[in-house]
Amino acid sequence: MTVAYHTRTALAATLGLAAAAWVVTVRQMHGMDMGVATQLGSFAFFVALWAAMMAAMMLPGLAPAVLRRARTRGAVRAVVPFVASYLVVWTLVGALIYALYRPHGTWVAGLVVIAAGLYELTRLKQHCRRCCRARSRSGFEFGLYCVGSSIGLMVMLVALGVMSVTWMLVIAALVFAQKLLPAKAAIDVPLAFAIVALGILIIAAPGFVPGLMPPM
Repeated sequence: MTVAYHTRTALAATLGLAAAAWVVTVRQMHGMDMGVATQLGSFAFFVALWAAMMAAMMLPGLAPAVLRRARTRGAVRAVVPFVASYLVVWTLVGALIYALYRPHGTWVAGLVVIAAGLYELTRLKQHCRRCCRARSRSGFEFGLYCVGSSIGLMVMLVALGVMSVTWMLVIAALVFAQKLLPAKAAIDVPLAFAIVALGILIIAAPGFVPGLMPPM
């Protein structure tokens, strides 16, 4: 089998898994979004759903790393453990979120969003983002760097509505762009300030943020 065949197979499998995960996630989330008052359900339910969410949101941005892996080591032998261990890292993050999460008010949501915006400006964020675009020895290591790069945005998702498909799409788009595009201050700094401004808006006028308040 040729290298081109391996890369096409790896890419198709990765994107196919992401598409399937989106279908599962949207179906499971139906009727569960209560904004800041969202309940997580049982531990097993949430962790399984979170794993599907991470597959849906993260795997499209993982495609360049998957292609590099397939070109050098073959599709199945290298890509499957790489993707699986990458998702294990994000699943562990979900278990931690379950342990720490509580339904909360708009003030908490706003403060978390402000913190997420400020995190975008830190050296740790920029370092992890660079490493998340570089070669890595394992999916687990790659996942740790990607957690460091995207954790602010993920915590923002949890604060705004962890079962919200709309916020999930927004955060997934931001994560995807940051994975594929090089860091540029002209884009990254205004984005960080926009996130901070959103947090301030949530505190000052939560009614202006769609989907934040639980339905009456």
